Amino acid sequence: MSDYSIFLKNEEAQLQLAAVIAVNTQPGTVIFLDGDLGTGKTTLVRGFLQSLGYTGNVKSPTYTLVEPYLIDKQQIYHFDLYRLGSPDEFEYAGGRDYFDDDSICLIEWPDKAEGYLPAADLLCQLSYQNKAGVQGRQCVISANSDKGLIILDKISN
Repeated sequence: MSDYSIFLKNEEAQLQLAAVIAVNTQPGTVIFLDGDLGTGKTTLVRGFLQSLGYTGNVKSPTYTLVEPYLIDKQQIYHFDLYRLGSPDEFEYAGGRDYFDDDSICLIEWPDKAEGYLPAADLLCQLSYQNKAGVQGRQCVISANSDKGLIILDKISN
């Protein structure tokens, strides 16, 4: 539908972007986080959760597949699908049970469960980029639904 690209010069910039996304995300939203290892997918999740008031440690659920967070009665699920051997493992693990109109789902490595995930409302694609001598991240954000467009509009303005 629509997309926006932003250069993130450091971790603080990633956390600020995540905060803007978080405060404009409504229940029932699915956000895909895509990028190579170390590009900051979990950093975006940490900034998202912290901006909503979460104060605990945010780690990537690489081995547990999903980490649930309840913040002010809002259920948020953080998925890391990196270790899935095949997409159907997501189905066997009951992955579809987490998606409903009340929860927010943040999914790292969504391609690992292709065919078993709902469509993303928002896709954040992170990549390494050197801009004017600064090693940072480029984030291309794509909106794929009305919910995604609302978030994208807030980010780009």
